[in-house]
Amino acid sequence: MNISSIVVQTTPTYLDEVVAALQKSELCDYHFHDDKGRIIVTIEGEGVEEEIKKLTAIQVIPHVVAADMHFAYTEEELNAQRDKLEIQGTEIPQWLNAEGVNVKDITYHGDLKKKF
Repeated sequence: MNISSIVVQTTPTYLDEVVAALQKSELCDYHFHDDKGRIIVTIEGEGVEEEIKKLTAIQVIPHVVAADMHFAYTEEELNAQRDKLEIQGTEIPQWLNAEGVNVKDITYHGDLKKKF
């Protein structure tokens, strides 16, 4: 499963119309927007091909000026990194997998193992 964030740009004049079209489209999950016309959504797909189809469909929604992928995540990448850590003998810090961890409480200083 792939998950990617998309920044959609429209003009303030058409902001409400584009947000409504995105929410209705079933292509993505709408998260928020600003008054300048920037809209943040995420898309999911079984692979890159499915994500590209969804991104392309978002780009042709009326009054969308631009829609670009800004962050991509795949389960395969995560699993590969976990395997790499295990091979190196590095344990994933317990608190990263703990229930109820609020990402706002994480401060990155170059080494997550030294967080606590």
